[in-house]
Amino acid sequence: MVVSHFLKWIDTARVSERAAAASALARAYINSDLPFEDRCAAEAALTLLLDDASAKVRLALAEALSMSHHAPPQVISALAADQPEVAALVLARSPLLTDADLVERVACGQKATQKLIANRPVVSMSLAAAIAEIGEPEACAVLVGNSGAEIASLSFRRMAERHGHLPLVREALIADRRLPADCRHMLLVKLGETLKGSPLVLAMMGAARADRVMRDACVKASVTLIEGTRMEEHAALIEHLRLRGDLTASFIIRTIAHGKVDFFGSMLVALAQQSEQRVTALLAGGHDVALQALFRSAGLAPATHAIILRALKIWREVANGRRVAGVQEVSWLMLKELGGQSAEGDLAGLVKSIHLDALRENARGHALAIAAA
Repeated sequence: MVVSHFLKWIDTARVSERAAAASALARAYINSDLPFEDRCAAEAALTLLLDDASAKVRLALAEALSMSHHAPPQVISALAADQPEVAALVLARSPLLTDADLVERVACGQKATQKLIANRPVVSMSLAAAIAEIGEPEACAVLVGNSGAEIASLSFRRMAERHGHLPLVREALIADRRLPADCRHMLLVKLGETLKGSPLVLAMMGAARADRVMRDACVKASVTLIEGTRMEEHAALIEHLRLRGDLTASFIIRTIAHGKVDFFGSMLVALAQQSEQRVTALLAGGHDVALQALFRSAGLAPATHAIILRALKIWREVANGRRVAGVQEVSWLMLKELGGQSAEGDLAGLVKSIHLDALRENARGHALAIAAA
């Protein structure tokens, strides 16, 4: 009876009165224990209010119903397809919208709609995958920043591939601890490519030198990246590097010179097709002959074996507490293995560059420590 009077009254009521009444009716529907007939009548009235000419009335409905599990599904569906101001509340909050509903909205929605969906309190892995695959950069950045979003490794990779060249997305991805190591490397390379193509860098260095400098910087940064890479991610990062052609002898030597013995072992497992247990045992205490056989099966050139063995023995002593050493000392002893400062050739040049970088880094740290004292 009350609903009957309400439906007759709304034809002559002002917009503000209709909006207030719509809100009251919606809250009564979701919060009150109405008799079955009254509930059916209220649902019919709420559905009719979707046709109200004023967006304020529909907005009042959205505000009242958007967070309820008990709202009429046909009303929620219609409000989600309403004009942006009205739909925003439902898209951002409603628990009644299924993943299929939301994926459809992502596919055909505007940038603002995608951002609302990406920022929902809970975003499932399948919905996150859809946003990663077709979402605008802004929506992807919001998704990554949403702690309630469940994002698969594949979705991280797709966002890195599609939008990693954009600072907005790149910074959001790098700040996320869930980001797989291979994605971090991909973003590192994209940043290098962006800088290499910068008009300022090209004007200062020229294309050839800029390419060489950025390539060297990416290799050094890749070694640093290993520090934050979990053991279970080693295989994925190594495969990523292999496919890119970055798993070079130069990179491998830098890795062992910097004491990344675990990652070095993971590379040998992948390259030599040996078991992890066998490789770990050899690195921990294997004789030179067995280690050289392992290096050969991994495709490492014979010329690199001696310096790798020298570095490995020093890091063993460090791990066992019998020695204190760092990259500076290890790289110097590797260089001595090649003949010292007078040694020539690409391999000697590489080890010299590692040693000089270590000297520079240690000197910088010493100077900063003095300044801070």
